[in-house]
Amino acid sequence: MNIYQRIAGSVELDPVQRKNYRYVQIDGIGVGLAGAASAFLPVFLARMSASSFQIGLLTSMPALTGLILSLPLGSFLQKQRNIVPWFSATRLGVVMCYALTGFASMLLPEKLVVPIVLLIWALATIPQNMLSICFSVVMNAVAGSKGRFDLMTRRWTVLGFTTAVAVFFIGQRLDRIVFPINYQQVFIALSIGGFISYIFSRRIQIPDSIPQPAVKVKSLRENLRAYIDPIKTEKPFVSFVLKRFFYSSGIALATPLFPLYFVREVQLPDSWIAVINTTATAILIVGYLFWSHQSRRHGTRNVLLWATFGLSLYPFMVAITHQPTVITLFAGLSGIFQAGLDLVFFDELMKTVPPEKSAIFVSVGNMFQYLAQIVSPIIGTTLSELIGIGPALMVAALIRMVGFVLFAVGKPTLEKY
Repeated sequence: MNIYQRIAGSVELDPVQRKNYRYVQIDGIGVGLAGAASAFLPVFLARMSASSFQIGLLTSMPALTGLILSLPLGSFLQKQRNIVPWFSATRLGVVMCYALTGFASMLLPEKLVVPIVLLIWALATIPQNMLSICFSVVMNAVAGSKGRFDLMTRRWTVLGFTTAVAVFFIGQRLDRIVFPINYQQVFIALSIGGFISYIFSRRIQIPDSIPQPAVKVKSLRENLRAYIDPIKTEKPFVSFVLKRFFYSSGIALATPLFPLYFVREVQLPDSWIAVINTTATAILIVGYLFWSHQSRRHGTRNVLLWATFGLSLYPFMVAITHQPTVITLFAGLSGIFQAGLDLVFFDELMKTVPPEKSAIFVSVGNMFQYLAQIVSPIIGTTLSELIGIGPALMVAALIRMVGFVLFAVGKPTLEKY
């Protein structure tokens, strides 16, 4: 298979599907550039003397907004005949916040930079949460039940390669230019990824959906029951979402701790942080191809168990060393398992989601993710103050391992849709 076919999809696709596959991959290039900026946002705040709590807010703010607005946003999107315009517009809005971060650092007094940057990203949480719902719905509509794993393998391979290359060159540039000008230039330049994403993602064509009729209710209780009752009957969906919630709590707990550990404990320069992030991201490409092959041979449950187990070990392994080369090795290994998790969590979720109610079900699934992301980062940074960053990373590893056990002892997800 040549490169064009890998990007555009197999010859079995019709012309519209092939164009959609191509647009999804090019959109991944734009998102990959923005992803390179996201890796350095908490590092930037740490170097601006942001507190552990403030860095934790960077992770928990989108989750707080999502917990509050997930159901209303899901209900709104469920009523739209076609949500592709919302998908492309919200992506552009989120990525433009990197440019705003760069300009804020450039124009404001130093003491105001951290609170204003946090305000920018607090406002970004609304389009960010809409985007999260739109992404799952649009990707599922483009690929269908038979093509989800293949489409996401292609997309995340392109995205991962773009991010890896960008992060590597960013790291080299950051060490050559005085702080904070280096970060200002990086954030503003990489926001071009938002325009690339917008231009191509808005061209995706999916069938119009039949908007769900509004449910007339008399009270808040009836309103909640109108959402909850259909979901309660989908037991595979409920089971998977609860297990994913527990595992994601361990992931979210460690998220703000890694940049703190690298900057404050190991005292790494930006070039080494870039090497670590580049390694983890570049290995994702190999991981996507590897797990795609494994899923065809052994099924997605095999991918789920190996990915959740392997990624459980990463915070523990990082916490026991201060050697940047060893941390880089562990980051590379984690990238292999992270690739499997990226692929399998999306596919396992969409197996349990009724297509005609996808926006509502995805928003409910996201709500549990947001709950984990609200509490866990704050717990993580609080633990880092009480017992140290290294021991807090070990707690995150333990929670992930318990999540793996829940997946291992539970029944496999049944593919209903």
